[in-house]
Amino acid sequence: MRVDEGADTAGARSRRLTIAGGLMVGGFLLNVILTATLHPSGEEDDHPAIFTEYADSGTWIAVHLGQFIGVLVTLSGLLVLYRVLRGADGSSLLAQIAAAAAVATSAIWAVLQGLDGVGLKQAVDSWVSASGAEKTIRFANAETVRWLEWGFQSYFRILLGLTLALFGTAILTSRRVAGWLGWTALVAGVCSVIFGVDVGYSGLASGLQDVLGIAILVLVLLFAVGVLVTGVREHNRHDR
Repeated sequence: MRVDEGADTAGARSRRLTIAGGLMVGGFLLNVILTATLHPSGEEDDHPAIFTEYADSGTWIAVHLGQFIGVLVTLSGLLVLYRVLRGADGSSLLAQIAAAAAVATSAIWAVLQGLDGVGLKQAVDSWVSASGAEKTIRFANAETVRWLEWGFQSYFRILLGLTLALFGTAILTSRRVAGWLGWTALVAGVCSVIFGVDVGYSGLASGLQDVLGIAILVLVLLFAVGVLVTGVREHNRHDR
């Protein structure tokens, strides 16, 4: 009986790791592809120029909805990973805190995307179509929405960083997954926290954010692929 239970547990673990990695990789790639190919780019803090680009975008709302789904899929992968890290008895407090942080990150992400993907689009469209004194008022309104976006972007990045760092630490302490994955998530989390703090002070564009943004993308992709490969390898080993 114990051998069968161990086999079932190993099979469930490999499936969860594979699902977790697949969700994280899929959500990550969806978000990156949409952002790189369809999201308008430019000097983020040059409001007249960037607002004009946003107003000209016919896919703005759809792109942000896709980004919203992509990040939620990625975060759902972390919640599946939590099932592995908590163990059979569900006693890992650190893993539970990490899962709670992932849920909080999802909530602030939803607010951010609603504000950016819908609220800001309506504000810049109104500014572009206005004239005279009303145009000045509409521009001020759009800037207010933009500054609110700064705030939510800052705290989203910080919460995301805490989530990744907590999962990384849970991996390192539980030793249920390879330690290098824990360090990868931990470093990515620290970078995201620093990124979020910088947004609060510098806005949505800075040299530090350019460097950290690339580092976070590489580290998160490495972490997601690592979890997926680990799950596939364990599944293959279990089937032999």
